Amino acid sequence: LAAGAGRLGGREAEAEAAYQALTARPDAAFLGLRGLLRQAMDRGDLDAAAELARRAEAAQPGTAWLREERLHLALRTGDWTGALRLAPPDRAEPRAALTAAVAARTGDPKEAARLAKSAWEADPKLVPAALAYARRLRGSARESAAQDVLRRTWSVAPHPDVAALSIEPVGNRLERYRAGQRFVQSAVDMPDSRLLLARLALDAGLLGEAHRHLDAAAGSGLRQRRLAVLRADLAEAENDPVAAREALRDAAVAEPDPAWRCTACATEQPEWTPVCTACGTAGGVSWSAATPDGAVAQRQLLRLPEAQHGEVLP
Repeated sequence: LAAGAGRLGGREAEAEAAYQALTARPDAAFLGLRGLLRQAMDRGDLDAAAELARRAEAAQPGTAWLREERLHLALRTGDWTGALRLAPPDRAEPRAALTAAVAARTGDPKEAARLAKSAWEADPKLVPAALAYARRLRGSARESAAQDVLRRTWSVAPHPDVAALSIEPVGNRLERYRAGQRFVQSAVDMPDSRLLLARLALDAGLLGEAHRHLDAAAGSGLRQRRLAVLRADLAEAENDPVAAREALRDAAVAEPDPAWRCTACATEQPEWTPVCTACGTAGGVSWSAATPDGAVAQRQLLRLPEAQHGEVLP
């Protein structure tokens, strides 16, 4: 009661002294360690929090609350291996993201390949896992299997890096266009497929083909900046400055292009990360074109505790 009253009254030193007194009692040590752990987490002392979590686990192993706190601590410190070990088994998306993050840090090539495959199979939409797995397959001279992985991910989560990796071995520009056609054959009517083929056709000097694919992308309802920019590039290739200026004006008012965004808080990320840098949601960063409405209220995946007393979570 004294510790609780101290915290409610903002007297953290008083609360800490009470918690320390509890840790000396065999029948109340866990309560004291729990209170001290919460204080350490609130003030951002992650080293102290890790030591207190270790002591609390030894005092009362397997406690659900402590498991969640240890998970939050692992996420905040970038301990992806520890976070994966503590993540709930029924949360596929966070586990896949954490598995991909562990794979990226693993020095053992075979273990990295195993983890990348596991992450991709758990979530084929996870682009970083698909890229890592496909690279491992290519490195093992399994090009056909690598292409199958990339095609499957492109069909559900088209990302430019996926297409780039698929056609990476092809050097000739005309052959790159043909490789792109083969790559998107089963999903050719997707706007992303049309834009990919338009860019490859433009690079190969196939201006008519570029027009055809851009018109198909626009006909599907796409109004993003990347479409207008590609039209400007095509107009420049055709020495049509008027059409190029018009396309650039369209680009200025077009819808935003896809980016890495958190599905929980809608914050745009400069690159993919297993944990959102703004709200701490694990497995929530995905490649998307629009900011989800009302996403700030949707904290449905693994996340860090809410900031308290004006604290900004790292």
